[in-house]
Amino acid sequence: MRHNPYKIVTMFEETIADYTGAPYAVSTDNCTDALLLCCEYLKVTEVTIPCRTYLSVPQSIMHAGGTLKFEDIRWKGIYQLKPYPLYDAAKRLTSGMYLPRTFMCLSFHIKKHLKIGKGGMILTDDRLAAQWFRKGRYEGRSTVPYHEDNIQINGYNAYMCPEQAARGLMLMQNYPDHNEDIPEEPFYRDLREFDLFKNVEIIK
Repeated sequence: MRHNPYKIVTMFEETIADYTGAPYAVSTDNCTDALLLCCEYLKVTEVTIPCRTYLSVPQSIMHAGGTLKFEDIRWKGIYQLKPYPLYDAAKRLTSGMYLPRTFMCLSFHIKKHLKIGKGGMILTDDRLAAQWFRKGRYEGRSTVPYHEDNIQINGYNAYMCPEQAARGLMLMQNYPDHNEDIPEEPFYRDLREFDLFKNVEIIK
């Protein structure tokens, strides 16, 4: 009997959901794609983010068809992609962290809390959104065999591999209940230093 190796991905998702207090956790290949999927699902238009964050965040917004505004604020742990109920939580992973009625995107990069090396996660309490994310990360496919499937959404190749999930499960076995947010030192560059973002309006 052959077992589906992707069952371990589901186990890892359930573990993260239980740890963070989120009803649903949908894994991705990285936090950037988690943000992209959320922006696509929310059909973002104008999005305001800190001018000092990692550059893949505004790129995800742009890829989803949104436009940018910056605000010059210092943030710690998480921040909101305003005005949407969407949070970049790449620098936070602690028990009970989930904020109800939001989408929170995690990172498992080697420099983050759970050092898988690569991987991301979307936390949500929206069942329909979780279903959409699971298809969206897998080229629009569902869990039925490819030749039996009917593709209804334009998805991405953004799913987590079993090897990453297995490492995540191992690391979670001895993972502490409470963790401080990871500081960024030195702090992120001002995105307006890049030609790509130099003309983005900044909110005073």
